[in-house]
Amino acid sequence: MSVPPDMPEISDAASPQAAALHAPVARLLRPLVRLFVARGITFPALTNLLRELYVNVAEYDFALAGKEQTDSRVSLLTGIHRKEVRRLRGAGAPVSQVPGVVSRTSRIIARWVAAPEFTDAQGRPLPLPRASEDEAPSFESLVAGVTRDVRPRAVLDEWLDRGLAALDEQGRVVLREAAYLPRGGGEPQLYYFGRNLHDHVAAAVENIVGEEPRFLERAVHYDGLSQALAERLEARAREIAMDALRQANAEAHEACIGDPGGSHRWNFGIYVYREDTPPASAPSAPAADA
Repeated sequence: MSVPPDMPEISDAASPQAAALHAPVARLLRPLVRLFVARGITFPALTNLLRELYVNVAEYDFALAGKEQTDSRVSLLTGIHRKEVRRLRGAGAPVSQVPGVVSRTSRIIARWVAAPEFTDAQGRPLPLPRASEDEAPSFESLVAGVTRDVRPRAVLDEWLDRGLAALDEQGRVVLREAAYLPRGGGEPQLYYFGRNLHDHVAAAVENIVGEEPRFLERAVHYDGLSQALAERLEARAREIAMDALRQANAEAHEACIGDPGGSHRWNFGIYVYREDTPPASAPSAPAADA
């Protein structure tokens, strides 16, 4: 039997539930494998990472209440030899540290586009004087309301250098992007890459393995479109998405003011995607045995 190039061969020993996952998982992983190859993550390196993750997930996420997790059970759950399990266990659950510049920048921008004193009647971020002698809003008071560990002048210099902000003819600070959009494949962009994909996949997985769908995870999709219509729908979807994100940010910012705080986190994300999908070529005939 011939196997399509992006469809892994299914083992006869796979359970029906596992076999049903092969095709969607292959589609899910394909763009990630493209990134891995582009960035030099080889198959052996990925195998080592997956081995560690399998052991970690089995150890922490599949522990039985009131019972100690054993090497034998982790080995049974993962298919990894007990010697390897013993070597890899106890590393602790993976922790995603938020880069300091990411946390600070995103919090300042979120306040600028949400707080009423820093926005106009239409909810757009106001141009801000660098400083103010009275209580009037300024870039200095904006930054000071988020952090006092970094001087507002240092933040402004960083933002001007990175193109996040500009100075208008009156010397006021103008926000050039209504959202923090790190680029270039550096640490900030890779942090959001991992965080956003994790949360989207985690929501979808929870909806599959849970007793009933717990999280909203929906999409509107149309196939067979002309390029012009696909581009027009993409542009309109961006407008709708940004309106939704601004509203969610404004309401969350206001709600956080009176919140006592705790250990929970919340994420509201939107994605838009389009591509050219030529008709699939007819499958080739199975090669004859020699």
